[in-house]
Amino acid sequence: MLQLKYYSCNLAFEYPFETAHGRKTHQPTLITSLGLGNHTGYGEAPAINYYNISVAEMIESLEGKRGMIERYALNDPQRFWHFLHHLIPGQYFLTAALDIAGWDLWAKLSRKPLYQLLGLKWENIPLTDYTLGIDTPEKWKAKMDAHPWPIYKVKVGRPEDIDLLRAIRANTTAIIRIDVNEGWTFDETKALLPELKQLNISLIEQPLPKEEYEAMKELKAISPIPFFADESCRTEDEVKKSADGFHGINIKLTKCGGITPALRMIKEARTLGLKVMMGSMNESTVGTAAIANLLPLLDEVDADGPLLLKEDVAEGLTYENGIIKLSGGNGLGVRFKG
Repeated sequence: MLQLKYYSCNLAFEYPFETAHGRKTHQPTLITSLGLGNHTGYGEAPAINYYNISVAEMIESLEGKRGMIERYALNDPQRFWHFLHHLIPGQYFLTAALDIAGWDLWAKLSRKPLYQLLGLKWENIPLTDYTLGIDTPEKWKAKMDAHPWPIYKVKVGRPEDIDLLRAIRANTTAIIRIDVNEGWTFDETKALLPELKQLNISLIEQPLPKEEYEAMKELKAISPIPFFADESCRTEDEVKKSADGFHGINIKLTKCGGITPALRMIKEARTLGLKVMMGSMNESTVGTAAIANLLPLLDEVDADGPLLLKEDVAEGLTYENGIIKLSGGNGLGVRFKG
């Protein structure tokens, strides 16, 4: 019988973190654990207010379904996901936390790191970026001086942020990618593309509101910079819809429901000729390790959650100039501090 536990955490950022969706100083998150015998698997779901997800609501759902979850006979993580998908329909964040814990536990029972359980070789590993939230040029420079990195992901949300990008480019030769979080219009994006190319921006995430698929098709046809879908490609049914307007997709484990659907999304994206990125939702080391174990499948990655936090709840990942290293332990390879 599974033993279900959970932990509510409110993790402070090193710097206040601002995107087009708002500003925050802490990241609330739910850590789940599934125990079986001497082994325990861990998962994570950060609470994101603009998706109307709270830790309290996830805990309420967990308690309501505790008996059925604990009685589940875990014999295959993918089947466990299907069980959860029907048990708590539409609750992708909570499903992700339990799905990740299920995979972690199953890999530990199998005495393998998760990536090996998935049949992956630790090779062709992309570098992770370091994210700069919306800020002033002076504060951006201070952050970059404190965190020299080969790739920066810069959050923008207004057309006038091009001035901030000029300031960043003046201070670094590093790769710069930008995440607009639906903050621009079609005309604004089209007008900015030539200068963004001059600034050597490597990719652009979600410039337009998620519903504007037709407008994205027009932009893709003229853009010298690849577009990656984020808000437009949250779940499996949106991968195919994204193919005409984007060059790639950015998969978030919490948005799609965990590792199980993410693997299917990656497979479908490849058949459609899309690049694949996986992104952070400011997870601690627990959730980030789930991303890290999938690195051999990815072209790009944004897995810097632990780097942005002042405090963490687990250990097992190390970062060195964009390179993520796993601990070598079984499962996710992390130790939860409790």
